[in-house]
Amino acid sequence: MAMRLAVVVLCFFSVAASVTRTNVARLPGFDGALPSRLQTGYVTVDEENGAELFYYFIESEGDPGSDPVLLWITGGDRCSVLSALFFEIGEQPTTRFTGETFRILTICFPSGPLKLVVEPYNGNLPRLRYHPYTWTKVANLLFVDSPVGAGFSFSRDPSGYDVGDVSASLQLVKFLSEWFKEHPDHLSNPFYVGGDSYGGKIIPFVAQKISEDIEAGIRPTLNFKGYLVGNPGTGDSIDFDSKVSYAHGVGIISDQLYETIMEHCKGEDYANPTNVICAQALTRFNSLLGEGSAAYILGRKCIYVSPRPNYDNIDRRILKDKREVIHHLPPQPSIECKEYSNYLSYFWANNIATREALGIRKGTVNEWVRCHNKDLPYTRDINSSIKYHRNVTLKGYRALAWVRSLNYPIADDWRAWHLDGQSAGFTIAYGNNLTFATVKGGGHTAPEYEPKRCFAMFSRWISDKPL
Repeated sequence: MAMRLAVVVLCFFSVAASVTRTNVARLPGFDGALPSRLQTGYVTVDEENGAELFYYFIESEGDPGSDPVLLWITGGDRCSVLSALFFEIGEQPTTRFTGETFRILTICFPSGPLKLVVEPYNGNLPRLRYHPYTWTKVANLLFVDSPVGAGFSFSRDPSGYDVGDVSASLQLVKFLSEWFKEHPDHLSNPFYVGGDSYGGKIIPFVAQKISEDIEAGIRPTLNFKGYLVGNPGTGDSIDFDSKVSYAHGVGIISDQLYETIMEHCKGEDYANPTNVICAQALTRFNSLLGEGSAAYILGRKCIYVSPRPNYDNIDRRILKDKREVIHHLPPQPSIECKEYSNYLSYFWANNIATREALGIRKGTVNEWVRCHNKDLPYTRDINSSIKYHRNVTLKGYRALAWVRSLNYPIADDWRAWHLDGQSAGFTIAYGNNLTFATVKGGGHTAPEYEPKRCFAMFSRWISDKPL
């Protein structure tokens, strides 16, 4: 493990201030001034090991002093939040607190004001363009590389990388406390936390801890209004088992295969079946499911754009303008794939001019990678997040696709919601101000496919307007 960590950490140095920041006026690859103020920085979350989380804070293009502040972490195995900032606006549930209750909605992953221009990589720095459906039109966005080891977050002592669901969640709570101490002008802003995919296990736990701190009178007191989770993992068996019903519903598997699984896999662990007939049926199921894109069943099947540990087939390209070597470049996908933007992000994030503009500390992260695929220690110690969803929704918070298991009464039955006179998705509202909604045409990261619809959903919800 020490040899792997050496790739991430170059050297150790004395403990810095709890919060440091850089005001970024311009970014390499983008022509002109940024559309809104960008601040980056580090927050110490583990003094003993010198672990610091890196963040991007993008002010609202509306009224930064009163518009909501949304904290966002992304999912995956230590995936950088830069993926969310540049690429996402997916599909997720949300909550909003007013008085004793939270308003809940399923919405899209947030997106920042800039996107990578998708064009063949020619050795030069990838270009950026303005994103017209950025959520910064209505909210301040606080993106955090979490857990330690994701993106530009780092630890001086390798022991600081040994975290898990619970410890990473508690570090996020500490991050927020320290960040708001340094940004008291935003304490009165409505505040939300959000995450997608595997982050769906973390966010409900963080939301519960924030609410407990508020009840205990711990300062600074956040103006916490709710939380969002996009296509979230729960750690529960429903994460895998629901794939079967979904695949059947959208026509990926036949009625016969569905019926076989339902009959012979009852009580079985779908990931590790012991029943022979069930195992054979699930093998067939996985084969059929694997024919398409797991993130977007209507899209092209493309290669995964993130380097694996000890990846051998490395294209060691060199950026012409700054001579920055990339040692862990993933395989190149077709430019027709959505993943091509992820590929370009390696060249942008590892460019020396980019790192200088973002204020990346020398001697911390040697090379930015989109995700660390299990090459750093991590303990999955939240077996199921559903109880945290239940705890916070009973206080008035929220939930998502498994909302029916909470047994809340239906307040507004399943219906379409509209944009430009057309159905943009479907929604249902439950008691305790819980709303579930979908985005028509969206995938796991729906904003990549339906940014206009996702922005419409979010902007209405955050403004207390009905879908």
